[in-house]
Amino acid sequence: MKSVSSKPLDSAPPLQHVIVVGGTAREWEVLADDQWADRIAELGKVADHVGARWLVLRPLSGSAADGAPVRTQTVGGCIVEAQPDGDGRERFVRAAATLQVGGKPITEAAIDALLNAPAEVDPDLVVIVGADHRMPVSLVWELAYSELVYVDTSWQEFSAVHLDDAIASYASRHRRFGGID
Repeated sequence: MKSVSSKPLDSAPPLQHVIVVGGTAREWEVLADDQWADRIAELGKVADHVGARWLVLRPLSGSAADGAPVRTQTVGGCIVEAQPDGDGRERFVRAAATLQVGGKPITEAAIDALLNAPAEVDPDLVVIVGADHRMPVSLVWELAYSELVYVDTSWQEFSAVHLDDAIASYASRHRRFGGID
């Protein structure tokens, strides 16, 4: 395997929050704990190397089995969290219900905070893994200000090299946040 070569993003806006979306909830369930630990450490090293504070992994689709664990690990200065729920609509409804039950107002900021957790900011980069180049149902809210990079490989084959290449693609872009030049 090629070593991680990403350099800190000197000329690009700071990369704080990265989401990688790939595989199905079923594909996630078959990975053993040690495979998850290795994958999180490998991808976390890339994200940490470029200064990202958060890396969130989610399946493209499917609901996690009851009791499927959220896996969180700190790699350097980056918090990596594998969230097994691939249905963004369900996450949105749960976030609204959480606010309602807690008696808190349902506002854009409150929904944003719950859906982006553990990150404190919107994602800068969303990497979508797989041959299909459609928007995944796992992302309902998070795409408003994100750069998208599609990686044409399977979830099983996705590695640090692929994440490194996606970050390099991000670094070469000029982000306008909806503006035009």
